[in-house]
Amino acid sequence: MPFDLSFHPSVPLVATSLITGELHMFRYADGLPLERLFVAKPHKESCRAVRFVDSGTAILTGSADMSIVASDVETGKVIARLDNAHDDAINRLVCLTETTVASGDDDGYIKVWDTRQRSCCNTFHRHEDYISDMTYVAGSNQILATSGDGTLSVNNLRGNRVKSQSEFSEDELLSLVVMKNGQKVVCGTPSGTLLLYSWGHFKDCSDRFLGHAQSVDNLLKLDEETLISAAADGVIRLVGILPNQIIQPLAEHSEFPIEALGFSHDRKYLGSISHDKMIKLWDMEELLGGPQLNHQNDMPEANAAVHHDELPEANAAVHHDELPEANVVAGHHDELPAANAAAVNPNQPAEADSDDDDGMDVDMEPSSSNVSRSKKKGKGKRLDGFAPDFFADL
Repeated sequence: MPFDLSFHPSVPLVATSLITGELHMFRYADGLPLERLFVAKPHKESCRAVRFVDSGTAILTGSADMSIVASDVETGKVIARLDNAHDDAINRLVCLTETTVASGDDDGYIKVWDTRQRSCCNTFHRHEDYISDMTYVAGSNQILATSGDGTLSVNNLRGNRVKSQSEFSEDELLSLVVMKNGQKVVCGTPSGTLLLYSWGHFKDCSDRFLGHAQSVDNLLKLDEETLISAAADGVIRLVGILPNQIIQPLAEHSEFPIEALGFSHDRKYLGSISHDKMIKLWDMEELLGGPQLNHQNDMPEANAAVHHDELPEANAAVHHDELPEANVVAGHHDELPAANAAAVNPNQPAEADSDDDDGMDVDMEPSSSNVSRSKKKGKGKRLDGFAPDFFADL
């Protein structure tokens, strides 16, 4: 089963991470089936997060084995490995700038890694359960995070502090997007309700939208007025925000829960992965330009679909379980084929830091609570013995 997907920032490549610890790389093109380029196994346990970094010359993966691995985009060869990056399973990765990446784990810790300083430069721990989603707000230099404890947090990178945290909601918070030119934050929940928070007033949600029948696991911003939601019923929907309405269903995965959504670098394709072991690419022009769809049976066919268990044929799906041995790249350095690793420049300047406070900043201190919705064993700690070779190799 796939956990996450990421599109290359400039070329037609898409990567998926699997529960088996594998990393799959595909090339896509108009009118052609997805072409699998390689299969690597950088992790012993499930590979939960994947992101292209450094302008797409390397790809990072985060795993339940608590490690972060950088792999070569062309071959899948491991470039660098950071073991014990967290004290618990890593659940999310998000790119902040060219030289900074944030990771979130199952114990509620968020860490920010600076490739210039070759160290962990920020650590935040306000949540009491797993980090379900994160997004970076460049204008205020802050990370917004949702958690299984039912709260939303605002983490300021300049001050290295949690500026605000919402009160505990009735549901876990699973996903988030920033809408309305930074004025609203929308979060998905297991009940299907979308919670809307006003920027600077995060103590409680300002609105609730009861439009989905099942869990909203993923949200993807289309523009300031509309977003794309992926729910546990396998349906991808176009949703309007203020006024709140489900505009139309866009696509589906045959009632299988959807794990991740993403846009291609040119926003021509929408990618989705699901428990049906499929990665599907949908043509955005066809999805948004065609007639409104009122029934799930009227859903358009994916432009390209790959089943993770079979080898690709023309417009057919590909399964992970029956891959030929020649396509598999081992995670150990002594088992890797000789290949030129893609160069990665750690010295590119980061974006200029904005002021600690901006015009729409948070006006309250983080709330505190002694009640935890989901207790986990152990607490994360700051990483004192960080290995500089990880970012030095990058």
